[in-house]
Amino acid sequence: MNRTGLGVFYGMLAGAMWGGIFLAPKLVPDFSALQLSTARYLTYGLISLAIIGPRMKQVSARFGKQEWIALAWLSMIGNIVYYVFISTAVKLSGVAFTSIIIGFLPVAVTIIGSRDHGAVSLRRLWPSLLFGAIGIVGISWQSLMQSDGGFDISRVVGLICALGALASWTAFAVGNARWLSRLKDVSADDWNMMTGVVTGALALALAIPAFAFGSGTHDAADWLHFAAIAAGLGFTASILGNAFWNRMSRMLPLTMVGQMILFETLFALLYGFLWEGRGPTSIEAIAICAVVLSVALCMRAHRAEKLMA
Repeated sequence: MNRTGLGVFYGMLAGAMWGGIFLAPKLVPDFSALQLSTARYLTYGLISLAIIGPRMKQVSARFGKQEWIALAWLSMIGNIVYYVFISTAVKLSGVAFTSIIIGFLPVAVTIIGSRDHGAVSLRRLWPSLLFGAIGIVGISWQSLMQSDGGFDISRVVGLICALGALASWTAFAVGNARWLSRLKDVSADDWNMMTGVVTGALALALAIPAFAFGSGTHDAADWLHFAAIAAGLGFTASILGNAFWNRMSRMLPLTMVGQMILFETLFALLYGFLWEGRGPTSIEAIAICAVVLSVALCMRAHRAEKLMA
């Protein structure tokens, strides 16, 4: 497998890990978005600290003031803020509706990435972006058509939260990829673990307001179920998903990194279908094919650019 193919494979694995974050809020509906986000990232931080703890001094010695500021910024916008927005949007507007908005991440990241030196131009990427847009719209079409059409303030708030998630993760994807390209002496795994440690510290600061003032009364079984979901997300989505994503980010140009986010949407829909106990409709099947074709066209555009270089 060549470098591009391996990068796409890592992107697919990251999408498989991250797709579950859309379903998790439905599994713990009586807990707030801040509580779920805080518990997830506390787990991420503890596991990261356990893994990198013995080498913490050695790894952190390579970081200056700018690197620590970048870690704090990326940890906040790409993890805690993003997932509070996602969880709130899913609770208010549903998985499919939220996936529509988040599905535009590839377009946003690819457009920004096209300005980078050596990136593939938008002129070569437009077929990929077109099919990606068709796939995103098609995936959500049935859900939108089934809405009652009435004004619902909760759906408006859900839309705002989904747009907030789109903005925060676009900033994270671009910033994280650029920092990984700069830090030649820091491995992708070490960067992931350090991000986890910083994210865990931020989550710890949020633990008191998240749980001391959280609404609702829960019994021991509820807390055990919540802890299992949060810990599962911390390991699969944050530890494994981020590790795969960072490896992919070092193998692919930023314009292609954007396209890999489509896998998150695909897996989120797959998990949603399994949860609902149904298969995709004809419209959804066509949309999924369009998304896959979008990624394939993006890979082709990058191969063509290399041949011309």
